[in-house]
Amino acid sequence: MPIEGAVLDHVAVAVERWSDGWHRYVTELGGRWGSGGTNVGFAPAQLSYGNGARLELLQPWQSEANPFLRRFIDANGPGPHHLTFKVPDIRSALEVVAAAGLTPASVDLSDPDWKEAFLHPRQAAGTVVQLAQAAGSWESQPPEGFPETGGSPADLVRVTHTVADMDVALTLFAEILGGALEPDQGASGPGWRAATVSWAGPLRLRLVAPERGGLASASLRPWLGGRPGRVHHLAFHMAAQPQRSTAPTEAVPGVFPPDHLVEVVEPQDNHGTRLVLLAAAAASASGAFEAAR
Repeated sequence: MPIEGAVLDHVAVAVERWSDGWHRYVTELGGRWGSGGTNVGFAPAQLSYGNGARLELLQPWQSEANPFLRRFIDANGPGPHHLTFKVPDIRSALEVVAAAGLTPASVDLSDPDWKEAFLHPRQAAGTVVQLAQAAGSWESQPPEGFPETGGSPADLVRVTHTVADMDVALTLFAEILGGALEPDQGASGPGWRAATVSWAGPLRLRLVAPERGGLASASLRPWLGGRPGRVHHLAFHMAAQPQRSTAPTEAVPGVFPPDHLVEVVEPQDNHGTRLVLLAAAAASASGAFEAAR
């Protein structure tokens, strides 16, 4: 039985400083400030995009008291850190997780406003999964120096996650976390196959597994590097109408029609996180979500 009411709330990206992400995620992509603050070991800052999807920038804070994020950046560099799923009843969610044979870590149910637990990447297809029950929304004023946002924001439409075993990943995200498989199930490109999982919110998860042969397979396996999974990119639909790339859409793992590729920003050019920018004219999952509401 899946967790009832789970929603992919946001993707979190680790950075040395919030300001490292301002130019790309705010000035260029139009992210609006939502909330932010400091905690022992980390400082989260959430940005929202045109379709309501959210991205969280995590910077180390008071690492001497809680070094988890400092250790992550020192070992891996900055880049994607976790996926947060909001649930209406975390105790019930933990029962489902336990029944599936998974062992959550860092379970903290002491705060009535924010209860949480985590699944380790070894059990969560190669990424940290946070389960959280929140009593309400959190808002705060932007920090000094937060840039002005002009124009229409882009839509953050999906997280594309490379996995070594598609069946294992679908068991977690569809059968346990209750995601619905979209009609593109089984879509493929040169050396990869994909499945898109969606929840009630605007942010999707596209799973991509390498297959034998093809240029993409040759690049995906080194990208995994023996891991059970690794976030490949974040996909945005641009609000403006930039010139489309002449590169074939399927050249990027997990990108296929009706997407129209504009640009790929490689991890070394964006503090460890690859971005795939798509033309707004493409029929987007976010547009379908908005139309259905």
